[in-house]
Amino acid sequence: MEILLSNIGKKFRTEWIFRGIDYHFKESKSYAITGHNGSGKSTLLRVITGMMPANEGKVIFQNQGIELGNDETYKRISFAAPYLELIEEFTLQEILDFHINFKPLIDGVKKDDFFELVYLTREKTKQLKQFSSGMKQRLKLGLSFFTESDVIFLDEPTTNLDETGIQWYIDQVSKLKKSKLVIISSNDKREYQFCDEILDVTAFK
Repeated sequence: MEILLSNIGKKFRTEWIFRGIDYHFKESKSYAITGHNGSGKSTLLRVITGMMPANEGKVIFQNQGIELGNDETYKRISFAAPYLELIEEFTLQEILDFHINFKPLIDGVKKDDFFELVYLTREKTKQLKQFSSGMKQRLKLGLSFFTESDVIFLDEPTTNLDETGIQWYIDQVSKLKKSKLVIISSNDKREYQFCDEILDVTAFK
């Protein structure tokens, strides 16, 4: 899976957040989108995923040179961000079952394995509203890491994680980047120190 950005631009009202971005995200490589707070790095990530439309330009997902449609693209990507909403009334077991209805877990990972991988085995019957912010973030990351996908998008991935959680994140994403395209929006070097390339969004003001 590869992603091509062709003359991407996004504005709010009359102000351009970024403009004229041409970029090629290549298969099985890792990338960081960086910039100071408010620079538009999270906005660019959401434009690439299709969560937010661009004002100009085109985002192309392709597999072996063949452009993919939106329905096919959705099946191949996973996304995690601290602002993503979870259904607070669901238990951990219920949220995982709900998630699997749309996207399966990766080969070799069963439900009980998932709970262990995100260190939430004892909490699987608890409602998410009882979880701390760090537990919720670990769950969001786990759903992106261990879901069948070709591309993983991560926005400020270690938000709300303690030092143990940050190390867990680094260990997991370092393994996954060997076989998947990973794109991270961050201004914290610990979150993207392993990335192959850096795209500074402030260069496209």
